[in-house]
Amino acid sequence: MQLYTRTGDKGRTSLIGGRVDKDDIRVEAYGTLDEVNSFVGQAISEMEHEGFEDLVKELMNIQHELFDCGGDLSNVSTKRKSKLQIDSVHSLEEKIDRLTKEAPPLEKFILPGGVKASASIHVARTVARRAERCMVSLSKTDEEFPVVTLQYINRLSDYFFALARVINHRSNVKDVEYIRSANVFSTGKVQKKNEK
Repeated sequence: MQLYTRTGDKGRTSLIGGRVDKDDIRVEAYGTLDEVNSFVGQAISEMEHEGFEDLVKELMNIQHELFDCGGDLSNVSTKRKSKLQIDSVHSLEEKIDRLTKEAPPLEKFILPGGVKASASIHVARTVARRAERCMVSLSKTDEEFPVVTLQYINRLSDYFFALARVINHRSNVKDVEYIRSANVFSTGKVQKKNEK
């Protein structure tokens, strides 16, 4: 298999059903999802020891779903059919609820960090937020934008936040609270406010 094609040497790239400039917002959106996926892969490589098997399995499934999202965003053909389905969004919501219960109660904003895998997941979370912003911009120009992908990425960043806390918890590492934070969470319930 030859990895280079020379077809992009003039700043254009192929989509499913067309070609666009490489700085097109669509390319920026699915390229940012590729960044998210890479940081997820990095986190998996940092979790290869006992106590994280269930989380690694979840993350590997998410990597496949991120490829689905990227495929959906790169499709501009007249006959589009999304690979990603709403069930994936619901599944993330269930995982978020489970992880939130496992982590210690949360009252204040926390700093990204902890063990290496947790830090990598925090990076994936922030890049997912950037991907979401790109996707919102894309949705304004594409009448057939696959809305489920936007819902999925929105939930995914919340999942990453909950996951990073659980990774630290299982590693016996406490999250570091932001020293000037007020009590922003009630009864330890994670709210989206922490993500914005």
